[in-house]
Amino acid sequence: MRNLAKITSVGVFLALSALCAFCQAPAGQDAGPRGHWSGNVDLPNRQLGVEIDLDKPGSEWIGTIAIPAQNASAIPLDKIAFADGKWSFRIGGVPGDPVLTGTLAADGKSFNGDFAAVGGSFPFKLTRSGEAKIEAKKANPRLGESFVGNWEGALQVPGATLHLNMKLSNMPEGASAQITSVDQGNAQIPVNSVEQKGTRLVLKVNMIGGEYSGEINADGTDVTGNWTQSGNTMPLVFKKTK
Repeated sequence: MRNLAKITSVGVFLALSALCAFCQAPAGQDAGPRGHWSGNVDLPNRQLGVEIDLDKPGSEWIGTIAIPAQNASAIPLDKIAFADGKWSFRIGGVPGDPVLTGTLAADGKSFNGDFAAVGGSFPFKLTRSGEAKIEAKKANPRLGESFVGNWEGALQVPGATLHLNMKLSNMPEGASAQITSVDQGNAQIPVNSVEQKGTRLVLKVNMIGGEYSGEINADGTDVTGNWTQSGNTMPLVFKKTK
């Protein structure tokens, strides 16, 4: 994605570019898909490199995917399941529920499969290259009351205007943020990090390698700042609605 106009292209971009890993435990082992996986998905015009981590620290599997070429990292994986000799899971929070399904090779070091998304199915191959590297999710410090609420903004990009809704909340576990892209089917864009630095708000969106930094005004009605993604910086003002 070269600008936020493709932010969901999250539906297409991540449906084509975000991948996951699946594998079956080799005979005599109980590792399942646990570990760090590296490889490519074969798109129509190129190979897309991905890094996937899967682990089971408790009763449930957890996982993340990174797409280095897009500066996207820590995208959550969910619905990890084993059926008919294959592992499958989806990219969490991505429109179209993109899913990858595959089978572990006999030596347990690699596995092949298909990534199914809106627009088709694409082959992938991953290689196990070490231990899982999933960072524990950190709680965001609570926000000041002037930031809490619903906000609306419009991002001007070449050839289009993207209307965005932002919801900022203080949950029991800490601050929470959600961005909705209205013009792209109300696509929900999860925010990984929420930080208040005095009158400044900083949001990080790992799924698309984006960041927003803005300053709230004295009346608490506007947050004026910039959206940065893939080396591009665009002005973005959010106005409080309630």
